Amino acid sequence: MKAVIGEALGSPENYHLVDIDIPSPGPGQIQIAIEVSGLGYVDALVSQGLYQVKPPTPYCPGLEFAGSVSALGEGVEQFQVGDRVTASGFGGGLAEFAVVPEQAVCKLPESFNINAAAGFIVNYSTAWHGLLDRGQLRAGETLLVLGAAGGTGIAAIQVGRLAGARVIAGASSEEKRNFAVRHGAHETLDYTQEDWRKTLKAMTGGTGVDVVFDPVGGDLMEPAFRSLAWRGRHLVIGFAGGPIPALPINLALLKGASLIGVDYRQYSSVFEDADALHTREQLFSAVNRGDLDPPVGQTFDIENFRQAMTLAASRDGLGKTCVTLN
Repeated sequence: MKAVIGEALGSPENYHLVDIDIPSPGPGQIQIAIEVSGLGYVDALVSQGLYQVKPPTPYCPGLEFAGSVSALGEGVEQFQVGDRVTASGFGGGLAEFAVVPEQAVCKLPESFNINAAAGFIVNYSTAWHGLLDRGQLRAGETLLVLGAAGGTGIAAIQVGRLAGARVIAGASSEEKRNFAVRHGAHETLDYTQEDWRKTLKAMTGGTGVDVVFDPVGGDLMEPAFRSLAWRGRHLVIGFAGGPIPALPINLALLKGASLIGVDYRQYSSVFEDADALHTREQLFSAVNRGDLDPPVGQTFDIENFRQAMTLAASRDGLGKTCVTLN
């Protein structure tokens, strides 16, 4: 089968399209014929060796993918060959076939767009878990989404709107802000302007925002935290903006505010499997009702995987980048 493999972690040039053996499923595992793999900023960090957890090498990128069940390992009872599914793992998505544990696989409704499905579970589960479980976002509150045109950003906009919040989408270009509005944001904020905090304060009538959804970090984190309302919650999703920032902790005291970490990887695989499965069920139900509309990002074929990896790392893409395989 075709697979993108890097003998060492690093830039896209470290990776090559090669032919390797098709993996066979063991007990409790499922083999998936991958149609589409979704790539986001976290994929870029992992493949470059910049993520907090480094995968073993040789490494095949791709943390999330969709396709159909092609073989079942012993003991698998919830799936059948031919089922349309989406799955996630710590790599393996940029290949024609992957083997994953049964619990990492979700059946797809027949009407679900396969390209959208390849970037759905991780982004939308992160937003759902972050905003509703960790952030306790309530109807009538104001939510600021940083990096709003990215995969997790669009997911946060739509989940926040579903929760009844007023959603302000922060993004660095007019194209990104327009994209955020098309996918559900009520208002937008250009945080490249020097006085963006003043603009945000005016937008909230001087009170500040109740929740910040922050996959960017960097230089935006402290001013965003300072823009919280009393008892506001700042959700740390990631650090697409560069270096991990430091925060003067007296700000939390002065605002009665909370800094909350959101790690979907641990949530889904270490601590709360049952809750994670329930979240997925709620997400699919919301899509079926039309309450969530996951977008499809720019799409590449597998021969152009380096372009896809480069776009995922650049933060210039709208939504999650897709790579087609079968």
